[in-house]
Amino acid sequence: MVDCTYKLTIKGTVQGVGFRPFIYQLATRFNLKGTVLNGTQGVEVVVNASKDKLEQFIEAIKSELPPLASIDTLKVEQIEPKNFSDFQIIQTDSDGEKTVNIPPDISICKACEKELFDPKNRRYGYPFITCTHCGVRYSIIYDLPYDRVNTSMKFFEMCRACEEEYTNPMDRRYHAQPIGCWDCGTSLELVGRVAPIPTIVNEAVELIKQGKILAVKGVGGYHLVCDATNEEAVLKLRERKQRPTKPFAVMVKDIEMAREWGEINADEEKLLTSIERPIVIVGMRATRPTGIAPNLSRIGLFLPYTPLHLLLLTKLNRPLVATSANITDEPLATNKESIEKLSSVYDFLLDNNREIVNGCDDSVAMVVKGQTIMLRRARGYAPVKVELPFKLNKKVLAVGANQKSTIAIGFDNQAILSPHIGDLDSIGSVEYYEKNIESLKRIYGFEPQVVAHDKHPNYESTKYAKRCYGNSTLREVQHHYAHILGVMAEKKIQGKVFGVAFDGTGYGDDGNLWGGEFMVCDYEGYERVAHLNYFKLLGGAKAIKEPKRVALSLLFESYGDEVFELDTPTTKAFTQQELKTQYIMWQKGLNAPLSSSVGRLFDAVASFTGVCQVMSFEGESGMRLEELYDDSVEGVYPFCYENGVVDVLPMIKEIIKERNQQVAISKFFHTLVAIVEAVYEPYDLPLVLSGGVFQNRVLLELLFERFPNTIVGNMIPPNDGGIALGQVVGAFSK
Repeated sequence: MVDCTYKLTIKGTVQGVGFRPFIYQLATRFNLKGTVLNGTQGVEVVVNASKDKLEQFIEAIKSELPPLASIDTLKVEQIEPKNFSDFQIIQTDSDGEKTVNIPPDISICKACEKELFDPKNRRYGYPFITCTHCGVRYSIIYDLPYDRVNTSMKFFEMCRACEEEYTNPMDRRYHAQPIGCWDCGTSLELVGRVAPIPTIVNEAVELIKQGKILAVKGVGGYHLVCDATNEEAVLKLRERKQRPTKPFAVMVKDIEMAREWGEINADEEKLLTSIERPIVIVGMRATRPTGIAPNLSRIGLFLPYTPLHLLLLTKLNRPLVATSANITDEPLATNKESIEKLSSVYDFLLDNNREIVNGCDDSVAMVVKGQTIMLRRARGYAPVKVELPFKLNKKVLAVGANQKSTIAIGFDNQAILSPHIGDLDSIGSVEYYEKNIESLKRIYGFEPQVVAHDKHPNYESTKYAKRCYGNSTLREVQHHYAHILGVMAEKKIQGKVFGVAFDGTGYGDDGNLWGGEFMVCDYEGYERVAHLNYFKLLGGAKAIKEPKRVALSLLFESYGDEVFELDTPTTKAFTQQELKTQYIMWQKGLNAPLSSSVGRLFDAVASFTGVCQVMSFEGESGMRLEELYDDSVEGVYPFCYENGVVDVLPMIKEIIKERNQQVAISKFFHTLVAIVEAVYEPYDLPLVLSGGVFQNRVLLELLFERFPNTIVGNMIPPNDGGIALGQVVGAFSK
């Protein structure tokens, strides 16, 4: 058959993953002549081939992909004939609009792990060993295409041995941009200790064994680490970091060590051992130290994902507390300047000289009824490209929410969602947030035509949008509508859905704080068909951290001034004078905004039942209630639903009467399911859940059992980390 010239344009995760040498090797096998290059939109292949050979070549591309590669589209077109004498990998084309996926940072591969522990290998014990199948990607990128000159590795000149690998298309390190070795690559430094470089890991391990706290530079930021089996060291870290009860994540050497610490099912094991290596929330074995996760029976475990972590854990042979290094309300430390602000927390700094260009925290996930629920989507998973169910007619920047912040850009039929950025509660966090926006815009050469933001006027993300862009560019997207839209976009749902958005707070159309919302939604708009009855948040923002304030407000709502005579855990948390003062504030509505929040309802129940009056970290009340749920308890509490309002005061009165703490909490969970059932019953629409409350394992399990076809996000978090994606598709709604 006659050979013709064909151009293949391949889009997806096809840069930084060994795709070009893969194409080169396939072309060699099929005896094809032509070229392959990295372009701004993906990989372009030009070949001379017969139609049959071309079909075989394309089938091999699709079926034999490199481990980290994925194809979104493969377009084939016949072009003007060209003559080639061989097949070559040619220079990158950096012209044109950038649409290629940014490859995420991935854990060490088996081939590199084998070399790491092989005394005969020239990279034996090298803490930064990598190849095209593993290692840093997003965290070192300045710009696309993903070439060494566009990364922080451009400052390291390759030695001859590394350059030979880097330029050999048959080598798995061909164009592995972070490539290096003992002679030319990234190097370790143990600050505060004089030690030869090859012995630094051993020195660090000895310090950990002595109970010292180390700051360790990882992929997208620093960890604070200590020996997880050393209660004194764990307590010392808690005291220094001023983190009294919030759970610590624990890094374990391998899956066998993970099983010693956690009750792990098959789905959780698959997630733990995946190339993304997220922190996975699992049941904690009762024999483990209580200081890791006080008051809780669940623990966040993860496996080492860098050669450095693997070396440390192999030599230590015991688990490490590995918590993100940051000052309260500040972003993750990513450089020398930011980590030195924590010098009073750590004893020694295990640093390296490779710049972190883009900070990226650890991802966190859990498995509920076989479904993966992302709680924080970051390292290993992000940035992520989401194919949208329709094409955007303008370029959109979505600036996200204020808590669990992420951002997104949208163009054509896709959205790029950033990694987790964090809460925007300080000047430093806002600066970090803005840096992330600028990075994404720079990498993609992106300038928005529309900027989508939350309706809350005091969100830092809203302020950023209004400060940096004109009114004609701005589009408001209601918070809870964005929650539901995010899931719809991820799942490519067309048509209407019945959305249930339960969270802590979100600015409503009426100026009140919503959070217990039932909506009929599509991409055109939404109708709020029901909500929880409004109640006052005594002290405004203070009520978010003090469940007793929310509970007291609901007691005033239920009993009026009879509250002064009640004997409950809530009333005991106040003096009589405080009760009278709060009652006056409640009556007059002083600093007492109205809320319909299910998240705040969880807080109130935690107070009523004596579980938690003041929280030391966000979500503590819900996690503590989870612990006390008893699946043998049956029945629901009364509530009233009419005219689109769910009145929970009848339930409150029954909870106050209940003397058995576990019964009260268990029936509360069942009542929430009954409320969803009552409101949803008339609607023949898909049921979609989103909002931070659906991070609660017990509630989610009960809803999955009652409504087996319930739709939740698996790629985006139920919390505000999914808001930006919803804003992208909601920017054009009515």
